[in-house]
Amino acid sequence: MKKYFQFEELNTNYKREFIGGLTTFLAMAYILVVNPLTLTLADIEGLPDSMRMDYGAVFVATALAAAIGSLVMGLLARYPIALAPGMGLNAFFAYSVILTQEIPWQTALTGVLFSGLIFMVLTVTGVRERIINAIPNELKFAVGAGIGLFITFVGFQNAGIIVGNDATLVALGDLTNGNTLLAVFGIFITVILMTRKIKGGIFFGILITAVVGMIVGLIDRPSGVIDPTPPSLAPTFGAALEPIFSSPGDLFTIQLLVVILTFLFVDFFDTAGTLVAVTNQAGLMKDGKLPRANRALFADSTATVFGAVLGTSTTTSYIESSAGVAAGARTGFASVVTAALFILSIFFFPLLEVITSAVTAPALIIVGVLMVSALGKIDWTRFEIAVPAFLTIITMPLTYSIASGIAIGFIFYPITMLVLGRGKQIHPVMYGLFVIFVLYFIFLS
Repeated sequence: MKKYFQFEELNTNYKREFIGGLTTFLAMAYILVVNPLTLTLADIEGLPDSMRMDYGAVFVATALAAAIGSLVMGLLARYPIALAPGMGLNAFFAYSVILTQEIPWQTALTGVLFSGLIFMVLTVTGVRERIINAIPNELKFAVGAGIGLFITFVGFQNAGIIVGNDATLVALGDLTNGNTLLAVFGIFITVILMTRKIKGGIFFGILITAVVGMIVGLIDRPSGVIDPTPPSLAPTFGAALEPIFSSPGDLFTIQLLVVILTFLFVDFFDTAGTLVAVTNQAGLMKDGKLPRANRALFADSTATVFGAVLGTSTTTSYIESSAGVAAGARTGFASVVTAALFILSIFFFPLLEVITSAVTAPALIIVGVLMVSALGKIDWTRFEIAVPAFLTIITMPLTYSIASGIAIGFIFYPITMLVLGRGKQIHPVMYGLFVIFVLYFIFLS
């Protein structure tokens, strides 16, 4: 095993890899709580049961998708990078696709499945790399920053810090409300932990906030700690396949095409950015290139396909893997450790069941802070770039739709470039996306 994972070449050992894998798990374990709450739209009252996914099934699907993705990444690509259902994409899945566009969650899972299969084909054929290169870096950064703002906005809503207002659309909420105060406390604690660079700061922030909530009586105490019989996957397992056979006509719409493209697009660049950042940090890049890159991308697409069948939104590589690298991880063995811990977490469902949206809101807000760092990479002095980038970023939270933000930015980019007489600098792929997104708004209206 040491030889397979190249322990000697990378100057590592089992202890360092185990600590690294454990650190990565702690840094991203918050997804076990946040993802089920997000996909079940737990913070939205009055929704019919048909629009809600089963919480227990999503919890198990989240853990298994993370375990499968991390295991494949560790064994096949041999990188210390863990995977799990992605933040931002889960919010898009729940709030844009299910809540706003009223697409059944079963059909939304089919969209995730298709995006994973397309991702897999593009990876194997090498087309993926050419598509990524066709999209300007500034728009890639804008999408990441825009999703960060969107996630933060959702976090503020879940906390009750931002509420609806008939006169101004949004306003400051009731800061004397117990759950809102608990969320504010959670924000302070998480900020302190992250500022002090505590590994797993987001996870421990959730944990501390939940404990305080139970102490003051805002949260019910858990019924237990370990359950040898975890929740059933039956409510979501295979649901992604149902629309293919029961209502195939619902799959051939511009609306769902845009949904699939959004899943695909965000996962494209989320994965690429994470792979480059983490492997560079670990010193695994060679001459500016990433060895076994196709294997890593294949692991990512495989995890998305399995995750969709199990019953969760797009599974992607996690930037929190950098915490494990900082703790010493250098090989895929660390990812195998993380995968094992995700499997064990399934049996701690009773302990995690008590986590409320007020407790997880700080995690959403802090993840948003981390994602908007991409703003600094955009050249704001070029107006033809600043306009589509800004519209991409600001439209996402204001329309409550990641897809709308991407669509508007990708429509304005060819326009500003053509006006400057730089049409030849625009890749044909961008013209194709321009047409698709114009059709999206026409059919949406």
